[in-house]
Amino acid sequence: MTEKTCIIISGPTAVGKTTYGIELAQKYHTQIISADSRQCFKELNIGVAKPSEKQLEIVKHYFINSHSIHEEVNSKIFEEYALKQVNKIFEDNDIAIMVGGTGLYIKAFCEGLDEIPAVDAKIRKEINEQFSKNGLSWLRHEIEMHDALFFLKGEMQNPQRMLRALEVKLSTGKSILDFHSRKKVNRNFTIKNIVLELPREQLYSNISYRVDEMMKEGLLQEAENLFQYRHLNALQTVGYKELFNYMEGKISLTGAIEEIKKNTRHFAKRQITWFKKAISTSTTGDP
Repeated sequence: MTEKTCIIISGPTAVGKTTYGIELAQKYHTQIISADSRQCFKELNIGVAKPSEKQLEIVKHYFINSHSIHEEVNSKIFEEYALKQVNKIFEDNDIAIMVGGTGLYIKAFCEGLDEIPAVDAKIRKEINEQFSKNGLSWLRHEIEMHDALFFLKGEMQNPQRMLRALEVKLSTGKSILDFHSRKKVNRNFTIKNIVLELPREQLYSNISYRVDEMMKEGLLQEAENLFQYRHLNALQTVGYKELFNYMEGKISLTGAIEEIKKNTRHFAKRQITWFKKAISTSTTGDP
């Protein structure tokens, strides 16, 4: 039997993952599983840099527009979804492609995660509402008070991970880090990692250009349509939360756009750090 292989294209935002992934999928006449924690939401479009309609027509993508912002989506749910879809791809092809920048999702797919108990919906709603009102300093304080382990060892520069950690701790009484798999799962297919990189100056230029293009395409209008849902975890996302601050009169529109660019740069730096640490078997060049 021919060996099955999943090629994973990862790296920071605006590095060119989507284009490269599509080129690779065309080369192998195969399909793509997205590993992006926001592109899966059908209500989010411009602000999450989804592949264009034309790109989606060229290559079949999974985990794009597959969920609603009102649904819970996490690394365990992604792991189960992605394994189901990769096996579906393998029915007709020896190669599958995964493309994305959500490191924890990719890690879950490659190595597995332990089951995390369901989170209390009331707790999640309260946390998100308090975060919307009180911001990052409140969130940091709550985590320091309730989950010392995550405060010391978790991603304390990532609001989405912090919100998830707090809701798990308050719902289960245990740190989310206690649920991380202690033993890597061996998949029944080969995994090949390709981490894309660009010089920092070029990457930041790409980010600035992309944000300007998003604004031209109607990101403000998209954010206005989503304003009523700003307390949801899915909307605690760079590109939306800054515009929500503008709508609430906390910042000027020009200031909000600059904040989007700045926060996207910070996000890219965290992604670069993550993939350098987590993807120890990364390769470069044509697979």
